[in-house]
Amino acid sequence: MADKKTTAKRSQTVRERSQADNAGTKTRRLRKTATTAAKPAKAAQKGLKTASKPFKPLAKPFKTKPARKAGRILSTVLLINYLRGSWHELRQVSWPDRKTTAKLTLAVFIFAVVFGSIIALTDFVLDKVFKKILLS
Repeated sequence: MADKKTTAKRSQTVRERSQADNAGTKTRRLRKTATTAAKPAKAAQKGLKTASKPFKPLAKPFKTKPARKAGRILSTVLLINYLRGSWHELRQVSWPDRKTTAKLTLAVFIFAVVFGSIIALTDFVLDKVFKKILLS
């Protein structure tokens, strides 16, 4: 009889568990929120496009090769490519839900209070010790 090898089942990572838990509801809610948030920007973009139609002939000189090169140099100087890349990266981030955010914020506040108390206590003790040593 052949020996059967047993392999341990790989446990899910935190990210995999989170994605499995919120697979349907979170994406639907995010999509709806993003659509609602984008409506004013889309309306403004549409209005701007309509308002700029009479000025289209004025843009013709800027479509020449030297003008495009100058535009690329200007965009490099103004860090436009960096800002575009940053925005692209931000859109790929999976943000935590409200409950997780509240827990992590509370943890940061507690850590700050504890660490600040330790520093204040150390400062107080060292102040007393040095005053006693130097003034006696």
